Amino acid sequence: MKKKILAVLMAATMVASLAACGESAPATTDTTEATEAAPAETAETPAEPAAEAEAPAEATDMKVAMVTDYGDITDQSFNQSTYEACKAFGEANGVDFTYYKPEGDSDAERVAMIDKAVADGFNVIVMPGYAFAGAIKETAEMYPDIKFVALDVSEYDLEGDSSDFNNKTYDNVFSAVYQEELPGYMAGYAAVKMGYTKLGFLGGMAVPAVIRYGYGFVQGADAAAAEIGADVEINYAYGNQFYGDSDITAAMDTWYQGGTEVVFACGGGIFTSAGEAAAKVNGKVIGVDVDQAATIDGMFGKGMTITSAQKGLQATVNTLLSAIRDNQWENFAGQIQNLGLVSADDLTLNYVSLADSTVWTDTFTADDYKQLVADMVSGKISVSNDSSAEEPSATTAKINFQGNIK
Repeated sequence: MKKKILAVLMAATMVASLAACGESAPATTDTTEATEAAPAETAETPAEPAAEAEAPAEATDMKVAMVTDYGDITDQSFNQSTYEACKAFGEANGVDFTYYKPEGDSDAERVAMIDKAVADGFNVIVMPGYAFAGAIKETAEMYPDIKFVALDVSEYDLEGDSSDFNNKTYDNVFSAVYQEELPGYMAGYAAVKMGYTKLGFLGGMAVPAVIRYGYGFVQGADAAAAEIGADVEINYAYGNQFYGDSDITAAMDTWYQGGTEVVFACGGGIFTSAGEAAAKVNGKVIGVDVDQAATIDGMFGKGMTITSAQKGLQATVNTLLSAIRDNQWENFAGQIQNLGLVSADDLTLNYVSLADSTVWTDTFTADDYKQLVADMVSGKISVSNDSSAEEPSATTAKINFQGNIK
């Protein structure tokens, strides 16, 4: 019952959330921006709110800052989605909001931005990405009165091999992690059912979340290939970075010109290399984390994106910030929740999904997708989340594993 109640809460906030780096002092507006300084498990859902919540805190008591990871707030992916959710919440609730972008990619530089946010008076800090594990370890106990909301920071990220996987973190930290293997599976299965038999997976860096997406993608494509008797080939590689460049585009040119029909571009801005190469041969792309159709199609051509494998970043952010606003933080503090599928009947309750912009076909319809989700929720379809193997494997599809492109 606890999960069902909170699933409904998250669904409501998901609808609300759809309404919608850095070292200088914030401007004096309601919503401020800092300038840049240089198998199918039922998802764990946040704890049930208390029966009688305390009166909401005054908006002025709550000041929200976001610190970006490697990318920035225009990455059309993880950072941007988190930023937009925070900004929309601030505007809707009269809460001050700003963001900070570290000068470089290191724990020290991320800690510096957290220090800066605290010094500037922000008492809620949102951090997207596993790279914040080191910064959390350095700052959570230093600032016990600050509420930290982390996305994709797992217990393993925080504790390494010493982790006992009890889904606990620091008392003033909440982290949501996601079952990426599930939307990855959906995307691979959908692509093959749509008629694509020459696929590609282009990951960013080979970190657990990206690997789970990729291995799920292979599992889904493999299952569909066996189901319909198709000969499916999958090129598989990592760019070793979360942005596209000429070298990665050249590799994608080789894939597409060699017959690859669609590439799952999984890693922040790395989709630009896949899109650039696809545009030359009328190829297709699958987006990641958020619905990237408008962005990819806008940059490289209408109809290029067949679907996106996404997770509910905005809904998660909105739910946690709403809980803090309503004095329900204690129901979330100190927890790491692993979010995935909740319902086969109401897809809006799920934290992982295919995007609404999915291009349905005669061979993979919206009803087919609903049935796929139902089979995953019931356990009829089981998806492995094991990312320990050095490369993906399949029983029917042929995998061409290429490791790191760069």
